[in-house]
Amino acid sequence: MRSYRRELWFNVPSRRDFINITPQVEECLRESGIREGLVLCNAMHITASVFINDDEPGLHHDYEVWLEKLAPHAPVSQYRHNVGEDNADAHMKRQIMGREVVVAVTDGKLDLGPWEQVFYGEFDGRRCKRVLVKIIGD
Repeated sequence: MRSYRRELWFNVPSRRDFINITPQVEECLRESGIREGLVLCNAMHITASVFINDDEPGLHHDYEVWLEKLAPHAPVSQYRHNVGEDNADAHMKRQIMGREVVVAVTDGKLDLGPWEQVFYGEFDGRRCKRVLVKIIGD
């Protein structure tokens, strides 16, 4: 069995965004030369997420609205974590959207379902953050 590791770096200029990272993950898979195995993608920051879903703007808008209802940013005083910070909501949004995804590799390709894409979710941007791509297999 072989393994491959790469970090993808992002610097989102706004507080929140969803970025389709499927092309970068596919590039990692090509570089790895692995034909059968598993790809792990995980956000290496506690205010960011990696998830799989549809790349449809309406859905992304709905996520934004839904997440803001579940963990509103303001007022920042509602969160104990926000003593000296203002990102408690980002930690909660990350918890809801998840830390990582695992995707099967079959015949050298990501084994995603119809419409499935891999996304980086940023909930407290404006600084460099990274996603780990780890691929194992043959």
